[in-house]
Amino acid sequence: MEMKWEDGFTIAVKIENNAVIITANKEGLLSLANHMAALAQDNAPGAHFHLDEHNSLEENSTELIIEKID
Repeated sequence: MEMKWEDGFTIAVKIENNAVIITANKEGLLSLANHMAALAQDNAPGAHFHLDEHNSLEENSTELIIEKID
């Protein structure tokens, strides 16, 4: 699965009061939309992606895993 990132993206994830909060600028939201659209394709069954502060998220972000189920 190809991950398409928009230039200048910013994405952060945190858990607050048992809620997952994703904050992102326009480029970050478009990047997440691109990833989810790619994951939704028929040729990506059971696929998933991980994002964390060492892989695309802002510092101190909670790890985010998006997984496709069949």
